[in-house]
Amino acid sequence: MTTFDKREEAFEQRFAHDEELRFKATARRNKLLGLWAAEQLGLKGAEADSYALALVMSAFEDAGQNDVMAKIRKDFDAKGVVQSEHQIARHMTELMAQAIAAIQTGK
Repeated sequence: MTTFDKREEAFEQRFAHDEELRFKATARRNKLLGLWAAEQLGLKGAEADSYALALVMSAFEDAGQNDVMAKIRKDFDAKGVVQSEHQIARHMTELMAQAIAAIQTGK
């Protein structure tokens, strides 16, 4: 194997590793976001856990944070929860940082 081949393989492995971490962080963020949204909706215990899981699963159905945002927005509107899209997006950003930190520390 040439040096170029080794380098290419290392880049591919790094890319795969980064994508796996991004996937895990996004799933963790969505779970945390779901628990936060459930709290805003007045859900507790098993209902809150179920809502968070539903939010994580909705992200798999049609990938993208806009779908997660749309689901939360729809649920908040239905229950009369006052949160702007900016506030929800800011919370998503904060939870993503929290999820990345937890993954990096192995929690």
